[in-house]
Amino acid sequence: MRNAKADDAAVPSEDRNDGFYLIVSDLVSLIDHVQASMKLIEAAKVQDCIGNQEFADVVVLDDVTPLYTQAEAALAACNTNLAAALQFLFETKAVYEETSGRSASGFHDLPARRTI
Repeated sequence: MRNAKADDAAVPSEDRNDGFYLIVSDLVSLIDHVQASMKLIEAAKVQDCIGNQEFADVVVLDDVTPLYTQAEAALAACNTNLAAALQFLFETKAVYEETSGRSASGFHDLPARRTI
């Protein structure tokens, strides 16, 4: 196993910032993708209700939602956990910069925590 302190010393701080921004960018992309999937599920639920002409005047969501409930719950959990991971990175970065005396320049350019 590698020595973490030795690895940190060998990595220039600019590379650490690049890594941080890559991770943040990836998390934001994942959050966007999860939220898009949630919107697709919502649209599919509406389409299933509209497509059922037998109940054109009555919308009974209990007939449609079981198809999507588990997927929707899993995506909601993913969205929550990804947002928490992103927030944790922001907070950790801020604390690191405060304690190390480094400037937080560019930190304000990071995307805000996203929720639905």
